[in-house]
Amino acid sequence: MYSPQSLHRWGITHSESMERLAYGQAMRDPMAMERANLLNMAKLSIKGLIESALSFGRTLDSDYPPLQQFFVVMEHCLKHGLRVKKSFLGFNKSLWGPLELVEKLCPEASEISASVRDLPGLKTPLGRARAWLRLALMQKRLADYLRLLITRKDLLSDFYEDSALMLEEEGAVIVGLLVGLNVIDANLCVKGEDLDSQVGVIDFSMYLKNDMDDYRSEERNSQIASILDQKNYVEELNRQLNSTVHGLQGRVDSLEKSNSKLIEELAIAKNNIIKLQEENQQLRGENNLILLKAQQHLEVTQGDASVERDTYKQSRQGLDEMYNEARRQLKEECQLRQDVENELVAQVSMKQEMELAMKLLEKDIHEKQDTLIGLRHQLDEVKAINVEMYQKMQSSDEEMKKKNDVIVRLEEKTNQINATMKQLEQRLQEAERHRSSAEEGSRRFKLDFANKADSLQRQIEHREKQLQQLETDLKIEREWRQTLQSDLDRERDMVSQLSTEALQINGLKKEFHRLQDENIQLKTICEDQEKALEELGSKLSESKLKIEDIKEANKALQGGQVWLKDKDATHCKLCEKEFSISRRKHHCRNCGEIFCNGCSDNELPLPASPKPVRVCDTCHALLLQRCSSNIA
Repeated sequence: MYSPQSLHRWGITHSESMERLAYGQAMRDPMAMERANLLNMAKLSIKGLIESALSFGRTLDSDYPPLQQFFVVMEHCLKHGLRVKKSFLGFNKSLWGPLELVEKLCPEASEISASVRDLPGLKTPLGRARAWLRLALMQKRLADYLRLLITRKDLLSDFYEDSALMLEEEGAVIVGLLVGLNVIDANLCVKGEDLDSQVGVIDFSMYLKNDMDDYRSEERNSQIASILDQKNYVEELNRQLNSTVHGLQGRVDSLEKSNSKLIEELAIAKNNIIKLQEENQQLRGENNLILLKAQQHLEVTQGDASVERDTYKQSRQGLDEMYNEARRQLKEECQLRQDVENELVAQVSMKQEMELAMKLLEKDIHEKQDTLIGLRHQLDEVKAINVEMYQKMQSSDEEMKKKNDVIVRLEEKTNQINATMKQLEQRLQEAERHRSSAEEGSRRFKLDFANKADSLQRQIEHREKQLQQLETDLKIEREWRQTLQSDLDRERDMVSQLSTEALQINGLKKEFHRLQDENIQLKTICEDQEKALEELGSKLSESKLKIEDIKEANKALQGGQVWLKDKDATHCKLCEKEFSISRRKHHCRNCGEIFCNGCSDNELPLPASPKPVRVCDTCHALLLQRCSSNIA
């Protein structure tokens, strides 16, 4: 931004040149004469308003005459060269159209436009334009808004003619002069005024002054220039401080948002950890239940196996007893057969009586041979079954080896039975040999031997019944072996199921270890996040301390930093040496006092300006001490 003094000086020099050109072109272009007159009136109104405001007081009301004349002059300046728009009611010149464009060019002006539209007493576009000018002056942004407007001549060409004041250089000069109005504080009540029906008439009597007024005005101009310099400097410092404060506030907001996000993520992570711990406990309980069930099942199966072993041993003992009884019975039969042979040898002479008995014996022998053949087939089947069982039992456990030993013993017993049967067959053959010789003696003993034959027949029937019992016992043993085989299959199935359950338990153990590793990783992540939160908290505290320092500096600056005038300082404040052509004056940018070159040959960046600026020795020491304390 340009300083008000430079703009004021530039406006005066440029206005002189514009006046010369205007008088030269007045005869040729009447619009140029109108622009020159409006420019001079704007100069006089702005100058008179500033001078009267300084003498009367900086806060002005809407009833103040110079302020009313200023708005009238500004209304004439804005109406110059305005295009006429046709409507149903006739022709209309509206200032509100170009002023509405400021809202699009500068978003900050939207508040003024919205408040103007919401005012209930305004009915015409001219009244809205007058209210807009008053609100912009109270906001001290009138010069800024009009400067943005005159830079967009492509938009203004829709509302103004080519030789209008706002499209020429006079408009830029008036905008430069409006910067000086930022010194004035205006308190205007827009709601109570009747802005629609006011008549804008310029009062020239206010601007006709004598030489004393000119002399006083020059002094006031110099005072205004110095005051404007100080005000401009303070405003620049305030804007820079505001920008830095806004930037720091944005950083603080972003840090707070990130902190809240991190807190939410930490809460989510803690909830996940709690859920995982609960699932871990549930898995542990399920694992313990599975182990207990497996142990119970193993105990049950072991008990069943022990019971089956006991029953097997008991049944085996019963079979051994049955085989012993069969042996004893066979021995008795052998003894009986020997007794019969002895009787046959002794009674050879009684062949005639023994013929009938021998016939009966032959029949019995044939029947016994048939039974022996059946027994042989049964024994062969038993042998085949035993061989198959022996082949199957080779692949079983140590307990089945005992069963194989028992089967081997049974096979030995059956072999012994086969040997005894062979001996019986040999004896029968011998008996057949002696039969022919004993036929004659048997005829003799037919009558005597009839009773004995009946007794023998009874004994043979008894033996046949015993053989039938043995056959039933063999069938029972076959069925028992089949049940044992099915039990073995069941035990194998149970072993396979237990192995699968053991594999499942191992899988659950692996999952448990994996969950423990994930729990450890989540704990490490939580610790890292807590450390990051602590670091963010320290950074937030540091940033808050910096913001407080900046606020204190801003308060100190707003409290009224005095920029000492060059006229008031004749000696250096530190060394107290008098200023001269060789010893020049230098302002300290921190305290505003005037020093010589030796006492202010220091440069440091201030909160108001990021670039290094000149400061005095005392301010330099204080600022260095403050920076060292902040760093510590």
